[in-house]
Amino acid sequence: MASTNLACSVEQGFNFQKDAQIQVGHITSLKIGDKEYKKDLAVTVPTDISGDKVKVVGVISNIFWEGGHADPIMFGCRISTDNKESSVLLQHTSMSDTSVSFSFVIYDYDPKEKKFYPDFHTNETDLNGLIAKNGGELDFGVDLDQADDVVSPKNFSFFLGVMPTEEEQEAHFAVNTSAKFVKKWGVSVAE
Repeated sequence: MASTNLACSVEQGFNFQKDAQIQVGHITSLKIGDKEYKKDLAVTVPTDISGDKVKVVGVISNIFWEGGHADPIMFGCRISTDNKESSVLLQHTSMSDTSVSFSFVIYDYDPKEKKFYPDFHTNETDLNGLIAKNGGELDFGVDLDQADDVVSPKNFSFFLGVMPTEEEQEAHFAVNTSAKFVKKWGVSVAE
């Protein structure tokens, strides 16, 4: 099974430079249990650098998926102070509802076409899952100390692993602006 392991530039994610052809990514929506994370970080979309900034939940630092239908999607990102506080509250209270709904997009640069394209994404559709467990512990956490590589806006490292629910969902990929494919995430269970 082909895995996907992408490192993204947090610096480029927050302070987009059109002449830097570096992979960037955004968490475009996130809900854990009944807690909807705020879209409060303004970023440039690499495929529309002339457009207005858009609001996202997080700027991705890395994302990993082993590639199997039942494998978790794991990601690290930077989130705002408000979302950090929400995460700390979730961590230290009863996480009886570990359901997750999230969407993301990673952009890479096509040197032949000389433009960015989405190379791993949810096609603007929320994926549904549960917080993954690793050795009995939830794959979920946030740093209490502010990250120091990008100081403005104030941001905090956050990580989350999500196992798919029992439904077939789609992860979208591309290797350049025209070569695209879809892989299944999650397995439907017949009743």
